[in-house]
Amino acid sequence: MVFLQRTAPNPRKRPVPLSDPQPRSAPAAAATGTEDHAEASGGRGREDDGDGGGGSDEVHVATMVALLADAGCTLSVLHGGPPSLPADPHRFRRRLEGRLSADPSLRSRFLAGFSAYIRTTENLKRVLIPASHDGVAEKGESLARILLLVAPIQPRIQELLLEKLPEYFHGSGNGGLPLKDDVARLIVNQFRWLDFLVDAEGFIEKLMEVLSISPPQLKKEIVGSLPEMIGDQSNDTVVACLDRLLQEDSDVIVPVLDSFSNLNLDEHLQEQAVNTALSCIRTVEAEHVPHLLRFLLLSATPANVRRIISQIREQLKFVGAINSHAARNKKLKGKSPIDSTEASILDALRLSLLFKNILSEAVLNELKSIDKPCEHKVIDVWFLMLVHKNGGFLQKSVERILKKKILEGCFREVLFDQCIQGHRELVKDYFPSFLSVGAYLLSCKDQRANMFGIHLYASLFEEFNDTYSRQEVLGALVTHIGSGVGHEVSSALETMMLFTSKYPQELIPISSHIIGILDYLDGFHEHNLHKVYEVFCQLALSACSSANSAGSSITNELLIIVRKQVSNPDMRYRKMGIIGTLKIVSTLGGANATTTFTSKQKSNVEEALELLKMSIDSCKLVTLPLILLYDELAILLERNTLQPAITEWICRHVGEFELLFLSDLEGGQFPVKYMSNGIEGELWMNLDGDVSPVCLNILPLVSSSLEQFEQCSSSLQFLPSQFSLLSAIERATNQGSLGGIDALLGCPLHLPSSKYLVGAYGRKLTEKQKRILCSSIYYAINWIRELLNAFSTQITGRFDSITQATRQGAVAKIMKRLRNLVLLEGLLNSYLKFYPLFLPELHYAAGHSGSSLNKYDNSILRGKCGASSTSHNKKHKQKKDSMVTEKADANGKLRQPTIMDVLKRAGAVVSQGVSIGSSSDSTSCEHEAVGSNELGLVDISEKPILLESQRCKFRPLLVDCLFILSFSESRDSCCSDPSAELPLHLYLLRDFHNKLDYLNPPSNHIISHSSVNALAGYCRMTASELLNRVRQLFTSLKKHLDSAISFIKDGTESCQDHWQSCSSSAGNPDIPYVVVLKSSVASSVFGEVLSCYNKLLRLPDLFLDSNMPILRDLLAAFQPIEKFDEFFSGVQPLPTPGSISYLYSGAYLYFEGIIDVACSFSFTLASEVLATLESVVSSIAVVIDKSLEGNGKTTDVGCCQGILTVLSRRLALSAQKLLVHDPGREDTEKGQKNKGDMIQKILQIYLKYSESTSDLLDELACTVLPQVPSCRSMNTQEAIHGFPTLSPTMFLTWYRVLHEENLVILNKTVKDVMGKSRKDMQGEAAEKVLIRLRQTVNVVVSLVNLCKVHDKVAVHAMAVKYGGKYVDRFLKVFDFLEDQFQVHNDIIIQTVKELQKATRTIQTLCSEAKGLKRTMVTSKVPATKRSMERFLFHVKALLHSTPSDCTFWMGNLKHKDLYGQVVSSQVYHNGEDEMGQRGQNQMEDEDEENNVNGTEGPREVEHVDGQGDSEN
Repeated sequence: MVFLQRTAPNPRKRPVPLSDPQPRSAPAAAATGTEDHAEASGGRGREDDGDGGGGSDEVHVATMVALLADAGCTLSVLHGGPPSLPADPHRFRRRLEGRLSADPSLRSRFLAGFSAYIRTTENLKRVLIPASHDGVAEKGESLARILLLVAPIQPRIQELLLEKLPEYFHGSGNGGLPLKDDVARLIVNQFRWLDFLVDAEGFIEKLMEVLSISPPQLKKEIVGSLPEMIGDQSNDTVVACLDRLLQEDSDVIVPVLDSFSNLNLDEHLQEQAVNTALSCIRTVEAEHVPHLLRFLLLSATPANVRRIISQIREQLKFVGAINSHAARNKKLKGKSPIDSTEASILDALRLSLLFKNILSEAVLNELKSIDKPCEHKVIDVWFLMLVHKNGGFLQKSVERILKKKILEGCFREVLFDQCIQGHRELVKDYFPSFLSVGAYLLSCKDQRANMFGIHLYASLFEEFNDTYSRQEVLGALVTHIGSGVGHEVSSALETMMLFTSKYPQELIPISSHIIGILDYLDGFHEHNLHKVYEVFCQLALSACSSANSAGSSITNELLIIVRKQVSNPDMRYRKMGIIGTLKIVSTLGGANATTTFTSKQKSNVEEALELLKMSIDSCKLVTLPLILLYDELAILLERNTLQPAITEWICRHVGEFELLFLSDLEGGQFPVKYMSNGIEGELWMNLDGDVSPVCLNILPLVSSSLEQFEQCSSSLQFLPSQFSLLSAIERATNQGSLGGIDALLGCPLHLPSSKYLVGAYGRKLTEKQKRILCSSIYYAINWIRELLNAFSTQITGRFDSITQATRQGAVAKIMKRLRNLVLLEGLLNSYLKFYPLFLPELHYAAGHSGSSLNKYDNSILRGKCGASSTSHNKKHKQKKDSMVTEKADANGKLRQPTIMDVLKRAGAVVSQGVSIGSSSDSTSCEHEAVGSNELGLVDISEKPILLESQRCKFRPLLVDCLFILSFSESRDSCCSDPSAELPLHLYLLRDFHNKLDYLNPPSNHIISHSSVNALAGYCRMTASELLNRVRQLFTSLKKHLDSAISFIKDGTESCQDHWQSCSSSAGNPDIPYVVVLKSSVASSVFGEVLSCYNKLLRLPDLFLDSNMPILRDLLAAFQPIEKFDEFFSGVQPLPTPGSISYLYSGAYLYFEGIIDVACSFSFTLASEVLATLESVVSSIAVVIDKSLEGNGKTTDVGCCQGILTVLSRRLALSAQKLLVHDPGREDTEKGQKNKGDMIQKILQIYLKYSESTSDLLDELACTVLPQVPSCRSMNTQEAIHGFPTLSPTMFLTWYRVLHEENLVILNKTVKDVMGKSRKDMQGEAAEKVLIRLRQTVNVVVSLVNLCKVHDKVAVHAMAVKYGGKYVDRFLKVFDFLEDQFQVHNDIIIQTVKELQKATRTIQTLCSEAKGLKRTMVTSKVPATKRSMERFLFHVKALLHSTPSDCTFWMGNLKHKDLYGQVVSSQVYHNGEDEMGQRGQNQMEDEDEENNVNGTEGPREVEHVDGQGDSEN
């Protein structure tokens, strides 16, 4: 009980004497009877009070008055005022207590008199209101309160007052009575802050009885006053009563919670109070929720904080309940309050989180533990925003959690929409936090988080329509744009484009915040420049219809900037101007743009056309800007419809094409024979024969450009781009048809005579003539690529105006042009091997700056001076390689040199695509060709490596060209041979592969900046758009793969004349050394189809809801011919035909069926098949994850999971099949690196998808790998371990993979241990974890000890690196080991002792590396040493903190090598020291062999230099 001492009143005055003392004192003097029994029983006491010993009520009252007067209190005063108390109330109480304690009968009569006295309301008020002191009115204690502090009568006075309380319920709680007139409240006030309670239990019981019938207002006051009435006594009873009361009436929640907070509860009662409050979250009124949450959060302890947070998340309804009553009544001057219950809830949560640190951390931990999207609610977002607003070190944690949740799909846009939309006043105080989170998400590299940031910015901009808030959003976006980070700039510009498309008029008044973007144009990439000008053009278009002066300034400033950029000689600024010009043309010159400028009497069309003319005129003298301008204009015509005036002008401009590039023919031949620079011209590839009216004038234009060598700019450089513009305007004006220019598809090419490519003519060419020859072929290649781009649009079916006959004619010519292209690229690639040439740029690559003149000239000079040296180096290298190859094959046995080796020694360059196992016809053909020309054999199926290095300068093929894969040539030749078309399809498949690489580049693949931008700037296609475009080609991919498989199975060469006849029909010249190796083509097609399928399955966009039909088509295209119902035996539930799981099974079985064929032909192809199988299995796992997130609503998750289990098991068997397959020698020429990469991937798949990775890893590391001999061993016998791929040369690959996979298993184990509570980690669960830990320890020990056999530095470096990483990860499980030590101490000690074997070996490796100065090892020593030192102290702490019989000690170990021999520097030289040394050595050997008392700590190893290294 809390005792509160009241201050003493002022000095009292003598009370006024009673007017009639005799009648009052006589009964008091004559009072008889005892009251012992009355004290024992309340009922009997009340009976006694009723009689008063036989006297009347007046007698009892007189007795009471007399007794009070005797103690110094005057009860009756004039005018009905309060009683007058003496100046010393303590003396008054002691006097009463002495009299009443000594005489029980007097006590009974006194209580009877008091009961009778307070029967009238007026008297009751007199004893309840503050009494006067010596007749002077003061604010002091009342007479009733003084009597309540008299112990003998306290229980009875309490009872009397409580019994009187119901009589005055009617006047309490109406809110109109002051306290002095509200008798009920006066009675309640008497019980507050009493110094003691005689009978606390009885008082509480009686109080609760009265409380149950009290009116609401009085009930709340009583409940809120309970801690002041009762103190610390009988808290359990109070808590139980309040709990019961709360269940009966939830309106008293606030005073009940106040009582809980003010009571001094122990841990058990506090938990009971928390449980009571938690049960009220769902039922309490909204206006009381803030009070409830504040109580719960401030009552949180480390033991229950997670439960409280979890219950609040689950039960709190946070749906925007507006407190309308508060909104009507609450008004503050100069401030607009947030009149909503949710605002109060948020404020209560925020302040509570700020008050207690454990709350914020508990909130974040709780949200981390939720991994299902359906379990997240709006309150989760608000929790994160509240923690973020409170600031501190947890802000970064909030941002990381948000990003993680978004990437995992747990947080969707709808959650943030529910927070922001329609809750402007609620979000207003948290606007900076939302803006900060949006800025963080927008700066993330991950696309999903990036898009989420864009959405958040858009939501804030839409909801907050005031100028200040929108300026803040725009300012944040401008900051992103100025950051210089590519993805961040791009996302910010996308957000800005979204704003300008939705709110252009609203942005014009605040455009001053956007103009600053123009300051960053220098650092923008091409795709960002498009977005910048899109923003300003939209604003300019809106400004045209606005009278706002700010709008006019935007338009004028935009036009001024673009004109300056176009006229700038610097290529960077000219590129900006070209992009800006065409964006203005598309916006102001669009078909729907009809408004006019207010500043000039010119229409939008006139302004746009004038700007376009100026741009073309300024670019005519510089090639690259003109190429960029034509390409951008062609794309613009494809996507937009322009005003007729602009279209007509473009038609007139491209009409110059015929005059610039074409020459007339007579009967398909030249009127006059052409000769220039000693090179005779010839018509190549004439598809129209004698009826061809024109030819493309390549050779004369090349010759004329080289004669004026100082002017590098050649009209041929912009030939393809101008033709692209010509075809685009033709389609735009003729409903997609190219009938007006179809003669260009079949017209011949004027090129140097083909005789210069054969025999003596080619060897006699001068440097200039060779340059003319190469340049002519190069321009011809790009002309044909642009022909394919243009006329492929006629066969895709996009345009209804094209007839079937026209389409068939176009297909025939396109196939022939593709054959021309394959031949020309093969010739140019072979020619560049001997005549290196820097090819001119025909396609603008973003990032290019300045003119290409200097690059072109210097490269040509480098080519001329470096050709001979390059050839010499190649010959020297080839001669060296041939000598090495001649000495021994892969098995180390001598072999007889082949014809190929002899030719290589002679200095001939032979294509890498020619295999040793070719037919005799190919070999003889090669021998004859090498003797007659310097190019050697040209295999057109070989990948043109030299061209690929400069591919960014070529004209890129558009996606429409891929539709050629679905067509075949007409069978009008000698026989029907599908394999003759495989080189054509191979060419397109490689291009398709490159496009997929651009959209989803492999992690270990580096794409040049220029090539990436070439694809991006020209194609501008997202992954989803590409998937929709190539959807029809999936069956064609399957058809070409079947053709390749068929040829690989049969292995027979087809008709030798078929390729030649097809080539002749396409107009290709007859060049004898051009061959097609069918086996090489078939294997290349096989690999490319698998690679493309693999890439398609790994595109993230494929698994979007909108693209799921495309995924089904992709799987359905690769189904086996035969039924496979038996495959589903044991799978429950059975998938239905056509379901996603059924299609996955069919696709997997199809590829699994061809792995044997691939193994028989090439180990490389077999590894490609396995990679494709792994992509199928990974893909179905992604589908399951998407379904569990709620994205795939129609996906049968149960079937997919069953199929995934089966496919994973079969994938592991397929990987094992490859590992036990002998790779042979067919891939050794490609180098050990590629072979090692393949085996590494196969082994990773084998371990990942096996049923028990831990057991398999243990078997491989402890049983299989130790059987591999070292590289120094000359043992060439078949490996006894059963894995031919595990040779001494491949040992390092296996060694690294096993180390990495062991670390993966350990990390998973650590994550499982740290992610579960101690209760979950008991019994069998803990034992399983310990067994897994022991297995990983066995693996690392076995792998590290292999260094004793394999002494390669790379092996030692891996042992030190991965061993240190393992020890570092192992440290994280020591808390778990400490918890389990009492139950599993034996296995824990054995595990630590076993790991000690590895740490000792690692210490030895570190010491040897220092002595031998092996930098590959020593660079990894510091981190490893730190981990092992930490391991030492963790072991020491484990053994000292857990009661056990184990001991721990440290000592000095001698310096020994890997084989246990003492290093010579440690041997003593005198006899006495030798004796001591032998004794110490013997002790150490015994310790190492019989370390049974505990684990051995690190010892100091003394070196000659005196330095010591820690050892475990």
